[in-house]
Amino acid sequence: MHNLGKGITVVTGSAGLIGSATIWGINNRNLSNIWSVDNLESGGAKEENLQPLDFKDHLGVSEFRSLFREDSSKLNEIKTIIHLGACSSTTESNEAYLTDNNFLYTQELCDWALRNQVRFVYASSAATYGDGDLGMDDHAKDIEKYKPLNLYGWSKHNFDLFAKKAGWLQNIVGLKYFNVYGPNEEHKGDMRSVVSKAYEQILRTGEMTLFKSYHPDYEDGKQMRDFLYIKDAVCMTLWLTENDDANGLFNLGNGKARTWLDLANAIFAALNLSPNIRYIEMPEILREKYQYFTEAVVTKLESTGFPTTFFNLEDAVQDYVTNYLAPKRKLGEFLPTT
Repeated sequence: MHNLGKGITVVTGSAGLIGSATIWGINNRNLSNIWSVDNLESGGAKEENLQPLDFKDHLGVSEFRSLFREDSSKLNEIKTIIHLGACSSTTESNEAYLTDNNFLYTQELCDWALRNQVRFVYASSAATYGDGDLGMDDHAKDIEKYKPLNLYGWSKHNFDLFAKKAGWLQNIVGLKYFNVYGPNEEHKGDMRSVVSKAYEQILRTGEMTLFKSYHPDYEDGKQMRDFLYIKDAVCMTLWLTENDDANGLFNLGNGKARTWLDLANAIFAALNLSPNIRYIEMPEILREKYQYFTEAVVTKLESTGFPTTFFNLEDAVQDYVTNYLAPKRKLGEFLPTT
């Protein structure tokens, strides 16, 4: 097993939802020999995600990338790279920007890591599967068949394809996160989870809205997602980081799809309110690219020995709402026991 306590662990995208939660997970092992890598605005919401966390140093993305281009001796202590930094907007239309941030950046780090025997784990995405008609199975050998629905998905898929062709996948880990939600996502604005946005909407208006369905097989609110709580996502991420025998692409999800209506009811229950849901029209730009069903095949993760005990949806939403959203806490902040 790979030991995170040996040398420096780099976490890129460190101020984001999964990045900051990953540092939180490492801190929970009483480890802090971490380099945090992300671009921050002073006093911004992303910076707030890092404030309760313990790490050795923080670097901006350009500063970090320049160290690799120079092959700086400062990199010698690095033993692990958990590369979560990327543009995660599914509506981003600047292809050159996505190529640099999501493909070339990953390629640079992975190439260096493999040449220097450094454990490399990176964030792929469930968005690489497209509409799901061809399945969402991380066992698939013919990943070339998948057709993402947006430029973000393609930017992630293109690196998966490159890594396969280069023979890298047998020595690295690619994480296909499904619908991750939880504390430390408030900086994402409109890209936040429905839980975060609905919590504010319910407090403000007493109701929450969901998109109508435009698919004959799905009633309004019955579209389905594999919702993954951030605390489970972190456990999976660190498990695969430390398991040297686990390489290739892995789905990270619950393996059980739930409806948006289930999620809505869980939010109202966490607030001790009766459900009040209004269905609204989906924007035209999304209708042809909307996923009606996502569900991770997690047998590959299970085959590594991962103890697949998850928060169920209702308990996860309860934890998120009562322990983080309502008191406005970040992961890593003290939670009173009484």
